[in-house]
Amino acid sequence: MEVLKVSSHSNANSVAGAIANIIRGGSGAEIQVVGAGALNQAMKAIIIARGYVAPSGFDLMCTPAFTEIEINGEERTAIKLIVQSK
Repeated sequence: MEVLKVSSHSNANSVAGAIANIIRGGSGAEIQVVGAGALNQAMKAIIIARGYVAPSGFDLMCTPAFTEIEINGEERTAIKLIVQSK
């Protein structure tokens, strides 16, 4: 599973393209976010990616979970969105 880190400044279309390429490659993506703005960009990217892969016969499933990550030597709680093909 490939890990993508999304921030509030991430371009949703670029992230969507990365997700679509991972799904077409037969794998799944774990998207890690911290904060509401980053979660917003990640969700928009998943919605856009669904439109990218639908013509190829793929449908996406997203499972949210919590995870611990390290930022600047400090432990933070992040949200991870596990995106896979249905």
